[in-house]
Amino acid sequence: MKHYRLLENVTHLAALATLSAYFFATSAANAAQSHWVQSEGGDVRIVADRPEPDGTIPAILDIRLKPGWKTYWLEPGSSGISPQVTIDPEDGIAFSGLRFPAPKAFHDGIASYTGYDHSVAFPLSLKREKTGDLLLKASVFLGICKDICIPVQADLSLSLPESLAGNPLDRARIDDAVAALPMEPSDTFKVTAASFDAAGKRLHVSLVTPEAVAPAELFLAGPPGYSFGKPEMVTSENGKVTAEIPVRIPAKGGALKSGSVVLVARSGGLSMQTPLAFD
Repeated sequence: MKHYRLLENVTHLAALATLSAYFFATSAANAAQSHWVQSEGGDVRIVADRPEPDGTIPAILDIRLKPGWKTYWLEPGSSGISPQVTIDPEDGIAFSGLRFPAPKAFHDGIASYTGYDHSVAFPLSLKREKTGDLLLKASVFLGICKDICIPVQADLSLSLPESLAGNPLDRARIDDAVAALPMEPSDTFKVTAASFDAAGKRLHVSLVTPEAVAPAELFLAGPPGYSFGKPEMVTSENGKVTAEIPVRIPAKGGALKSGSVVLVARSGGLSMQTPLAFD
């Protein structure tokens, strides 16, 4: 009887090992991942999945930060480096930008900046422009910082064969990154008024938010050369928020155009993103 149980256990373990080996071999064959490029403060790669019927390629820039390190948002603040991605136009893949989850504001006693203090994934807006096997080649530049800021330059590539099968683990990573993005404006979370005072170099913004207790956190990004200070004169009452935001205008700048500034608002556990249409 003991010999029978031993044989039964060995057979069971062998079956599990075979199934595990098959699963990981299949996952590796179907994977669309670049190699990790490593740095002192963290690592970066690209993960993709098979293209959708309309040509959209689900993909993320995957940033794995080490404890205590940070990276930056679209508008990084006075001491940061915004993430930049360039896709080789000869690859047959069109790239229309990165998308970002709502960031945090940080102050180190000297400078202020905006970004993330945990591992984060930025969805990539990619679309195939030709059929057949594709090779995605990307140049990535970003800052990863702790006591010092380290610029990270990474040249990443991954194959997207026409026969690529979907990978559930990769797709889950991509879907999670998309789910973490700010929502579209709604009746309960939206900007109700926005104006730009060019002479005073200030933005005036009014919102309704789903959280009536605490003011929303506001983050803004505009055209190259423009930057935005910490929101001032913030008021909040019954979910209605108003704020004034100082605007730093470049020497050759001027009045901001309606729709040229993106606002991200965080209220409680929710975030919303919208371009500002000036009154």
